[in-house]
Amino acid sequence: MAKCYDGPRLELDYVIGYSGIPNGLKVHPDRQHLIYSLGNTVIIENIETKKQQTLMGHSGDVSCLTVSNTGNYIASGQVIHMGFKADIIIWDYQKKELYARLQLHKVKIEGLVFSPNDTYLLSLGGQDDGSVVVWDVKTKDAICGSPAQLESAGITAAVAYHETDENCFFTCGDGTLRVWELDVKNRKIKPTDVNIGQMNRVCKCIQMKDNYLLCGTTTGDILGVNIGSKLLQFLGPGGPNIKTQKNFSCGVTALAHIKDNQMLIGSGEGEVALVSYHLNKKNNWVFKKERNWFDKNVSKEKVGVAAIALRGKGHQFFVGLTNSQIYRFNLSDSELEGNLIKTCHNSSVTDIAFPARTSELFVTSQLGQIRFWLMNGKEILRQEVANMTCTSVALTQDGRMVYSAWNDGKIRGYSFKRDKSGLHLDPKFTIHDAHSNGVTALACTSDGHCIISGGGEGQVRIWRVSDDYCTTQLEHNMMEHKGSVSAIRISKHDNMCVSSSFDGTTIIWNLERKNRSQIVFANTLFKCVVYNREENQIVTSGTDRKLVYWDVLDGSRIRVLDGSESGSINAMDITADGSVIATGGDDKILKLWNYDTGEVISVGLGHSGNIQRIKISPDNSHIVSVSADGAILVWKFPRDLI
Repeated sequence: MAKCYDGPRLELDYVIGYSGIPNGLKVHPDRQHLIYSLGNTVIIENIETKKQQTLMGHSGDVSCLTVSNTGNYIASGQVIHMGFKADIIIWDYQKKELYARLQLHKVKIEGLVFSPNDTYLLSLGGQDDGSVVVWDVKTKDAICGSPAQLESAGITAAVAYHETDENCFFTCGDGTLRVWELDVKNRKIKPTDVNIGQMNRVCKCIQMKDNYLLCGTTTGDILGVNIGSKLLQFLGPGGPNIKTQKNFSCGVTALAHIKDNQMLIGSGEGEVALVSYHLNKKNNWVFKKERNWFDKNVSKEKVGVAAIALRGKGHQFFVGLTNSQIYRFNLSDSELEGNLIKTCHNSSVTDIAFPARTSELFVTSQLGQIRFWLMNGKEILRQEVANMTCTSVALTQDGRMVYSAWNDGKIRGYSFKRDKSGLHLDPKFTIHDAHSNGVTALACTSDGHCIISGGGEGQVRIWRVSDDYCTTQLEHNMMEHKGSVSAIRISKHDNMCVSSSFDGTTIIWNLERKNRSQIVFANTLFKCVVYNREENQIVTSGTDRKLVYWDVLDGSRIRVLDGSESGSINAMDITADGSVIATGGDDKILKLWNYDTGEVISVGLGHSGNIQRIKISPDNSHIVSVSADGAILVWKFPRDLI
């Protein structure tokens, strides 16, 4: 593997994905760039042009991030395995490179925030650490630290810095709300607990505005604390008396103060609300929900607001949801109307496919969804089947039909239909009980009227589709695999196909005689297989981390290559001319191999989750790889290899 890193690197064209971590969406002070995370990567994206830059340096998923007030720095923290220290990375924004790597907290970084003048960085450890540390940004050293809460309190969940005072910051959490004073000379921090009376609250987010400290709670209300007196000033919107206005359902998960006693509130139910608050004549605080919004694209799934990011003074703001969607809002509009600017998968991507005649779009699948994407990253079409996972997708060469395999044992066929509401998928047929243990692999012949499917029970079945694509018939059942079928490839002339299985066999089938032509064995769980250009060889791989070339006629082993040093190889594809093979797997590395020499010629580093599938576009311009964390990465195919 070490040799792979010395060679050329694949250029990442763009990334489709957003982690949706709490408070993990920021707008840079230049107002032109969104900053968010995907797995272990920090992404800087131009709001208008959509051009992206990636910052990669974490060994685990990013758990929190922040941007300095001057915009000179980005700081990101991560989560790592139990027993290890979690990294904090300070990035130089102008150079787009690592400025400092800080290590002190255990397992997870819960929160980060810069002081007003970027002099200090405040970090909060997670449940297994429980400490708060102040770092000197210039010297890159820790100044001091302390337990974040009393032993009798719960977990501290959020941090915020004073708007103007470099020596004052705040923390909140489960039964804890503290104002801290920093004494740099004596290298100490001193906490003062805020008295909120007999109330028991769990605070999830915190922000200072003017002389108030605003804290969102899991009970759906806002605590307003006077910073000067360190006393609770108000509680809303409902407070102890919820007759006038109810608290936010599922708790307050994000908040952002705008101006003139107005704030934006995001709830765990997915609501975004503009709320104003003021003192009435009786000297009581009154809250008013002026406008609110819910994501209309969400049906029954529970989706919460993960972050609210203001652009400038808040006339425009962005909202990140826990289902990996990002919306843009304008406060000048009479109603809060979110414009969806980024959508992506929020669970493992199971398959990817290109149409045979174009490289301008591709289709992906995941839990409950099939999505169509343009090559610029824009989603154009979606089909949903609730609570079921689409395991595989296939497109006919004429582009008329989409065939999909599902873990409920059904094969669903869709055609494209355009009406007044726009383009959508029209269900044409459903094959019930296609496989008893779920359909795990799928492919179709070039004419689109024959489907080859593999199931969890190990059977490979041939289905004949009628001329009008409305009915299907089981033509043949081939029962030789003893384990789940992982992949199926059909030859160019539709007379042969090859299926790989977790039982350690890969079988080449004669589709004309409908029987086995050849079989190969290995001590592995086969996960992927491809034909070479002449279709006289196949290449397999799986949990043994080997790339093995096999002869189609006699099943003999021709060549064995070490495909990975760690983790199985889950995905494989080959260019149309057969000169380059692309592989990826649990080591999260995309590799391009010269088919003839068996050497790695280029490497792509960017995935933070296990690579599940890889596809090379028909025109060899791009490579698309998808992973278990929901990410879609589009790479530029090296020009010297085209």
